[in-house]
Amino acid sequence: MNTQPSTDWHWPVFTEVLCGTMTDRERLGLPDYHVQGRLDLDMALAYTEEMTKSPLDWLCTLKSHHAPLAKRIVSGNLLALYGDPRISVFQPEMIDIPGGEVMIGLPTEKIDEVMQEFEGLGLNRIWIEKECPRHLVFLDSFRMAAYPVTNAEYQVFLLETKFHEIPSSWDFRRFPIERSNHPVYTISAEAADAYVAWLSEKTGRQFRLPTEAEWEWAASGPKNSEFPWGHEFTTDRANTAESGLFNSTPVGVFSQGHSYFDLSDMAGNVEEYVSDSYQPYQGGQRIIDHLVDIHGQYRVARGGSFARFRDLARNKRRHGHNPKSPTYAMGFRLAESV
Repeated sequence: MNTQPSTDWHWPVFTEVLCGTMTDRERLGLPDYHVQGRLDLDMALAYTEEMTKSPLDWLCTLKSHHAPLAKRIVSGNLLALYGDPRISVFQPEMIDIPGGEVMIGLPTEKIDEVMQEFEGLGLNRIWIEKECPRHLVFLDSFRMAAYPVTNAEYQVFLLETKFHEIPSSWDFRRFPIERSNHPVYTISAEAADAYVAWLSEKTGRQFRLPTEAEWEWAASGPKNSEFPWGHEFTTDRANTAESGLFNSTPVGVFSQGHSYFDLSDMAGNVEEYVSDSYQPYQGGQRIIDHLVDIHGQYRVARGGSFARFRDLARNKRRHGHNPKSPTYAMGFRLAESV
């Protein structure tokens, strides 16, 4: 199956030697000149058609497994302006995730297989070694939000608390009402922590960020899938760089990419902070990579984003924020203790 977007630029082939000197456009597989986006014309036509429909129609289209991706995105964007009924600041949609003994991480003997599978994307072997070894953990049952926290939800937090961190993805720090139901991104782990503390106090519930193990289990499920939906990557199941969108999308529009537990956007759209800072897994070795060089200690993020390629969308991939590059779209998702 061809998973590359049908665009008029050449698909990138990265090398480790080039990674340190590449421009941000090169990292995204884009030339130095403007090119038409993969879905630009399709979305323009979709707006013409969808504008005549009702909010209920838009919601049905967004959730459809059969509607073209352009129509789903357009329907979600129209709902952003109308008011998305799925988004509730103080009653976010939470999904029960069963606990028990679960396996997370990558078997060490699978490293070569992963490197071969994603050859050409500039992977450093030590990044994959961070995922090892595969090991057993015990999890209490918990809840996970169906969607990442959105711009609309984060705005309420800012207005109530006067918290200082306005996302740099908000142009001129203006609330992007046209992206109200897109995930909030370009925030710090500390801002995510402050949000969940505020929401917990407001609601009397035990909201928090998920642990790494909880996030991976919620994404991969009992089938131990490579991606939230299964073992094979498909472009239209996640908003990664392969989609050619290079922008956030309304939560849930990649309806065929839900996880085993029916969680949306676990791969792509925005990277999601978890509660854990990087530590080697039990029995694994501590990896000193560029993130350690930059931060010393850093908060782990999972799931990849619209500005990263499919290797970051793997359920087992352990990542983090690189402040030296503007192509890191950092957001978060709620968990809740039961």
